[in-house]
Amino acid sequence: MTPASLTLSHYQAASLLKARRSGAGQAQASPDLGLTTVSAALDRAGVVFPGFDPLPWDQVEAIREAENNCFSVEAGEARKIAAFSELTNRVYSLYPTASAPTMLISGIPMHRIKGSDPHRDTLAKVAALKPLAGRVLDTATGLGYTAIQAARTAEEVVTIELDPTALEIARLNPWSRELFGEPRITQLIGDSFDVVEAFEDGSFDRILHDPPTMVLAGHLYGQDFYEELYRVLRTGGRLFHYIGDPDSRQGSSQTRGVVKRLRAAGFTRIWPKPRAFGVVAQK
Repeated sequence: MTPASLTLSHYQAASLLKARRSGAGQAQASPDLGLTTVSAALDRAGVVFPGFDPLPWDQVEAIREAENNCFSVEAGEARKIAAFSELTNRVYSLYPTASAPTMLISGIPMHRIKGSDPHRDTLAKVAALKPLAGRVLDTATGLGYTAIQAARTAEEVVTIELDPTALEIARLNPWSRELFGEPRITQLIGDSFDVVEAFEDGSFDRILHDPPTMVLAGHLYGQDFYEELYRVLRTGGRLFHYIGDPDSRQGSSQTRGVVKRLRAAGFTRIWPKPRAFGVVAQK
């Protein structure tokens, strides 16, 4: 199946340039940041992916040189996937990895990219809440990876995104497609701190709380917000809270503070999930 758009990074560009240097007339390459692989034709002018306009070699070279960006290609022209948000006064961009890309917010990655990758990072977070079923709240949509993964087993996933600009980036990310096509995912726009107040008591079986760093969203680590999460979680339900590397000085300190505030909010059973860089709390 041909993807709706051609999306490339330096990983794909490097592979294409290597094939060109070998004198090959075709190359196995991915048109969607590694999700699928097709046979692309190589000639003196450039690369031709099935179903797309030719991509000149100078554009391929430019993509290869830009190791911190992903590119959307239209009419043979590559454009960086990035946008400025007037709402938050921040720059959002799609950052490539050898697996799924992550999103940078003002240069800060929203997934683990050292010692892991965004896909494995997501799987670890979701696995921390197994069995993941019923109604799930995802407090920070981002690229939608946790919402997508949770929807594979949950009856419904309600996911909240503060900034529509983040969803603009997600729409250009092949790895985020299911976020916009999976009927079990309900998207809400707003600050989770405010949106959660409208939910009824005990309305969720699981909560995936994977907020941006405290620098970007400190209020989502606060006592008041934890009390709201406790309220909307059903008795016996579980919350996963991503915090950061528990072995680092900052991560260790933040974890202690988070656990203290979760206990004050009413959670009586809290245990670490070091592989997922967070904790699970049960109501």
